[in-house]
Amino acid sequence: MTSQDDVTQDRYRLLIEAVTDYAIYMLDPDGNIVSWNAGARRFKGYEDHEIIGEHFSRFYTPEDQAAALPSRALKIAQSEGRFENEGWRVRKDGTRFWAHVIIDPIVHPVSGRALGFAKITRDLTERRKQDEALRRSEQSFRLLVQGVTDYAIYMLDEQGTVTNWNAGAERIKGYRPDEIIGRHFSVFYTQEEREAKVWERALAVARSAGNYQTEGWRVRKNGERFWASVAIDPIRDDQHNIIGFAKITRDMTERRQAEQALEAAREALYQSQKMDALGQLTGGVAHDFNNLLNAVVGSLELLRKQVTDERQLGLIENALKGATRGITLTQRLLAFARKQDLQVSSVNVYELVAGMTDLLSRSLGTSIELETSFPTSLKPVAADPNQIELAVLNLAVNARDAMPEGGKITISAKNETVPAGSAGSLQPGEYVRLAVTDTGAGMDQETLARASEPFFTTKGIGKGTGLGLPMVMGTAAQLGGRLELESRVGEGTTAALWLPVSQPLSGSLSDAPEANAEPAKTTPSIRVLAVDDDALVLMNTVALLEDLGHEVVEAGSGREALRMMGEDAAFDLVITDQAMPHMTGSQLITELNDRWPGIPIILATGYAELPDSLPAHVKRLSKPFWQKDLERAIADSNAGQPRR
Repeated sequence: MTSQDDVTQDRYRLLIEAVTDYAIYMLDPDGNIVSWNAGARRFKGYEDHEIIGEHFSRFYTPEDQAAALPSRALKIAQSEGRFENEGWRVRKDGTRFWAHVIIDPIVHPVSGRALGFAKITRDLTERRKQDEALRRSEQSFRLLVQGVTDYAIYMLDEQGTVTNWNAGAERIKGYRPDEIIGRHFSVFYTQEEREAKVWERALAVARSAGNYQTEGWRVRKNGERFWASVAIDPIRDDQHNIIGFAKITRDMTERRQAEQALEAAREALYQSQKMDALGQLTGGVAHDFNNLLNAVVGSLELLRKQVTDERQLGLIENALKGATRGITLTQRLLAFARKQDLQVSSVNVYELVAGMTDLLSRSLGTSIELETSFPTSLKPVAADPNQIELAVLNLAVNARDAMPEGGKITISAKNETVPAGSAGSLQPGEYVRLAVTDTGAGMDQETLARASEPFFTTKGIGKGTGLGLPMVMGTAAQLGGRLELESRVGEGTTAALWLPVSQPLSGSLSDAPEANAEPAKTTPSIRVLAVDDDALVLMNTVALLEDLGHEVVEAGSGREALRMMGEDAAFDLVITDQAMPHMTGSQLITELNDRWPGIPIILATGYAELPDSLPAHVKRLSKPFWQKDLERAIADSNAGQPRR
């Protein structure tokens, strides 16, 4: 009469015989092969009598043997409890195959004596199914299966009831043998898959095709889900009748998470590279356009002074308005490209928004209800107040356009902290989140994903440039913050500016000087060296200076300017462009300061990124500039004043 242990041992033997996708065999403590399964024969080509007693290192390449990888593998398995590796292995006929290998130490369950190692190899170069039976001595198979902890290896009867359970299954799924043997294996599936009877289809495929493989979510005893790689093979008796199934499960959660993280990183890198390329192109175009606008604005200003005909003056004014709109456009382009010139100071956001309430009300119209919400503990931010005003106005106008029938716009702010180690573009630290929320139609996910792209707009032709949100995004990034968009169809949109916190303000916004204030002092006629490689811009600068009553000498490059200074250093002021071939404006300034210390210098440029090493007395004049801006810069430079 057959005992229960004998039945279990037979089932273990049949279980291992059914596995053909893995080479499963035992090594003695020295690494000699003491058992050999059908999967091993299929992968490696050796019969039992050819390989049992031989050292397992013969499966390794000559390079790995020379590097002592086989002995190191056993040492790692012995010391760490497991060795896992992928690499080239060699078949009997000399051909190589790429293998995934796991080696586990085997300890006698009673005496604790080291019996050897359980070794599992899988051929990853091809995944063909075979129906060879696995042969092992009953005790060796039992110890082998129990020694494997990285795979859940167990048997099912014909209906799917669990009939045995190994240590790997207990580790991965959380059930002890007495808790799971006798229960149906569908308990490992999710509720949705149980209702759809996915397990039933899996067994049906295994019966008909001889093998079933898949990946999907499975459930541990504690209810936690994990991503599993699953193989089910039918087990047949000597008459080829199916008497059950061998099931192997591996927890692939970490690998899946790593793959998802890699994919997310690739997508983020792609988006970053795309936006960076757009920014570089946009910044270059805006800079060149700035130069052209500089010539247009200057020439129109001078022409306006000479014309008396009312009709011609009207045309000039119209042209100046167009040029002004062009300046606004280039500023938006430079903001997106993060190349605008920012005047960063400590800004009280509440005072800033309160100060522009009238402007917002006039811009939004009577159909829009405007509400603000600011805590008394709101911290000041490090920002350019003019750019933040422009950003808030842009966001508010966008919100208004999303509510053609009217609605409510809420401008709010709150203190936020980004802790160390947080994922995302923001550095750890304190921020103020300034949000503009509307009750409009909202955006779908596709539109939301493209909302910050330059020139993308959902407005009609002529009603939007597609640069409002990109400008706000560029400004926020240049200040060390970010723009955050949240929207759902039918639920409105929230656009939030994250701005870094600054030190407390020493005064209110009203203490700041007005951008268009007249210069406090006038400058007598002086001798100016004007340097620019663009003849059109240089001619415009010279004309504006001469109209102000100054004597001007032209230089088309930094080298030419140095030569002129060497020949005749009797200049009261040097005005130079930044982007010039062979020698930039900042390089020219360094030379001038070394050879003629203290000479007044104005750097006229549309670039925001300039070296930090520029002398403190150098004045910055942003392009494009009006004649009054030029006049103010000259006055501030102390040109014509005695030099110490």
